[in-house]
Amino acid sequence: MEPLVSTAWLAEHVQDPSLRVADVRWHLAAPEKGRAQYAAGHIPGAVFFDLERDLAAPGGRPGGPRGRHPWPDEDQVARVMGAAGIDAGTTVVAYDDLGGAIAARLWYLLLAHGHEAVAVLDGGIAKWTAEGRPLETAVPQVAPRTFSGALRPGFVVTKEELQAPPARLVFDARAPERFRGESESIDPRAGHVPGARNAPFAANLTPEATPVFRAPEELRAHYAALGALGTEPVVYCGSGVTACHDLLALRRAGLNGRLYAGSWSEWSSHPDLPIEKG
Repeated sequence: MEPLVSTAWLAEHVQDPSLRVADVRWHLAAPEKGRAQYAAGHIPGAVFFDLERDLAAPGGRPGGPRGRHPWPDEDQVARVMGAAGIDAGTTVVAYDDLGGAIAARLWYLLLAHGHEAVAVLDGGIAKWTAEGRPLETAVPQVAPRTFSGALRPGFVVTKEELQAPPARLVFDARAPERFRGESESIDPRAGHVPGARNAPFAANLTPEATPVFRAPEELRAHYAALGALGTEPVVYCGSGVTACHDLLALRRAGLNGRLYAGSWSEWSSHPDLPIEKG
């Protein structure tokens, strides 16, 4: 399945019994806002995923040794996905209101566990509502299913693997000022992993008021300029969430990457690990 679907595609398929729509709205400054937004109106049939409770392991915190949104284990993934009515025969479409920045975490989490029938709604709920498409407030009654995916080797990289030779191409998906170490209000230290190249996730999107992903050829040229052709870069961000946006963009461009799940929130919490600025 392609990593993106259009609002037109979703409108045509939203009633399909094999489809599960996932609302993954979340905001760093107000983590509970997404749930309130879901209650106020969501795409018909959508279930809500809480980033911190459902798509990250317990115990994440700023300065924590595993980062702010630790990668969940297979048992948690199976429990959460099964409770949402997702099994091997389910097609999942995830959306948010941040250009896919949060929804991409669910996309990559499922992909990493072998579930290929998953995509992000291009333009998210903003594009859906701008086109006058319906919302509902009813919470769907979902019959639980059995999700049995297992984490595929190589999809998630640890800090130890990132440091081990040979050297890997590394992308940092954070905003340029955080990459350069000029601004850091979230994690323990400012800067970036030595040798990393800045690939802000916002650069994957068009500049319109309701942004969508750039065309595949544009994204391929963008990542080619960063050295991604012929390799599989490791991507990180603040906590392993928006890095998945880069991984989706790479997939759209016909390329592949890997996630450093602990990301900067883990790396910067270990004072023995080196950092660079600038």
